[in-house]
Formats: sequence, C-alpha cells, structure tokens
Amino acid sequence: MGHGHSHGGSIPSGSAAGRNKSRLAWALALTLTYMAAEVVGGLLTGSLALLADAAHMVTDAGGLALSLLAIHYAAKAPTPGKSFGYMRFEILAALANAVVLLAVTAYILYEAYRRFVEPTEILGWPMMLVALVGLGVNLASMKLLAGGSSESLNVKGAYFEVFSDMLGSVGVIVAALAVMATGWRWVDPLVGAGIGLFIVPRTWRLLNEALHILLEGTPPGVDLGKLKVEIDAMPGVRRAYDLHAWTLTSGFDAMSGHVVVDDVAGGPDVIRAVRRLMKERHGIEHVTVQVEDEALAAEAAHLPV
Repeated sequence: MGHGHSHGGSIPSGSAAGRNKSRLAWALALTLTYMAAEVVGGLLTGSLALLADAAHMVTDAGGLALSLLAIHYAAKAPTPGKSFGYMRFEILAALANAVVLLAVTAYILYEAYRRFVEPTEILGWPMMLVALVGLGVNLASMKLLAGGSSESLNVKGAYFEVFSDMLGSVGVIVAALAVMATGWRWVDPLVGAGIGLFIVPRTWRLLNEALHILLEGTPPGVDLGKLKVEIDAMPGVRRAYDLHAWTLTSGFDAMSGHVVVDDVAGGPDVIRAVRRLMKERHGIEHVTVQVEDEALAAEAAHLPV
C-alpha cells in the first residue's frame, strides 16, 4: 500500500569526526612508529613487558585506524552494486584486529609462563629508555586528540585507547626500575602477562561487537518489544509487525517494519510519526516503513517463508 524510507548516519566532511581526521592520522603515525621501535627494543633487551606493550599498541593502532576508516568510508557515495557503500569494511577490520590480538595475547601468556620457569637476561636501562620514549609518544598523542575528544565520540574513543596505552608504558617503566634495583627478572614477565591480560577483555568485547553487527543483531538500547508497543499506541495504527533493527556500521543503525493502519490514506502521517519516534527516542534515522491494511497483512502472513 505504501512505504516510507529515510536515510541518515553518514559522516559528512564538515562533521566533528571529519574535522579531527588529521589529529587521528598524526596519532596513528606516532603509535605505529613507536610500536615498531618497541618491538625492536623488546627483542634487543629481552623484555617481554616491552613486547606485550607493543601488542597493546596494536589495539590502539587498530582503534585509530578504524576511526579513520569510519570517516573515510562513510563519506563515500553508495553505488548500484553496493547500495550501502563500504560501511561494513570497518566491522570486518575490527573482527580481524580482534582475532589477531587474541592470538598474540595467547603467545605473550605462554612466553610469560616460559620465562617464569627459565628467567632470561634483561637489559634494564635500554628497556626503561624505550619505555620512556613510549610514554612521551603516548602523551603527545593524547594532547593531539584532547581537543577533539569533547566534540566527537569517535575521537573520544581513540583518546581513551591512547590513554590506556600510556598506562602500559608506565607499567614497563616500573618493571625496568624493579629489574635494575633488585635484579628480579621475574618482574618483567609478570608485567608482560599483566599487560596481556589487560588486552583480553577489550579485545573480547571488540570481537563480540563485530560479530553482533555482522549477524545483524539488534543495536544496544533498542528493545523491539517496547518499540512495537510504542508504534501500536500511535493514532490510526492497528498493529505493527515484522520489526527489525540492526547496525550497518558504528554509529549507523537502521530499522524496518510493517504497520497495519485503519486507513491507508493516512499512511504518510503514520510514516512521519514512526520516523520521528525512531529519531528522537532511539537515535535511528535510516527507517523503512511499509503501511498496510488488514487484507495486505493477511496476504503477507500466508506467504511461504
């Protein structure tokens, strides 16, 4: 009988996220450069804590890269072959990032166990110098992102990624000081294992969120049962059915559904009301609604699945 379709959720170049694209790019460049230095430093000094912190920085680099990808791909126009553009690329990258990080963490924990059993020689001073440089890089990245973190959730997420890595650098410095002061080589694998375990909950959440989106799960905060009650209570609406809500990519949710009305002539008003409800109460602007009478709804109920 009729349907309504409205779009929203793309990131225009003039948005808060778009304005902070250069900040994110600089923070990513600093993070990747120091991550490489930390890997080299960890191998040369024999420090597992440095290698674990480098793995931790992979999560930060991944988060920054995903933020940039979200800005870049959300600005691309859809094509006939890809009607939603490349929005899901961000989610696929997040999934790959999570899988790699879990594998790296498993290796770090195994290596920590091995070093507890057979402690290895650790060069304390070089280890601390590398960690101090890392602390400076993290503080510089935090300063870069601080200005945009108050106006963009995307940038705020990246800011907290870098902040958590700053804490990892502090942990490595503490481990280096302990090794130099006491000669307790087991402190290094202990801190390395601690940093590895710190990665696991964040990475597991990232993995679950990516899978939830790829399986087109209902967005957090959206209760389809309550949504049906809200639509059913609208003037001129008999009932709503076959409601769906899902996430296309971070910050871009969508909703579709069928609404049976008393009079299809009033369909446009019902569509506007549903759009307003979804935008104001649920933050969803990409809404598709099909308005039907009882006869059409009955036909739909008897269609083969």
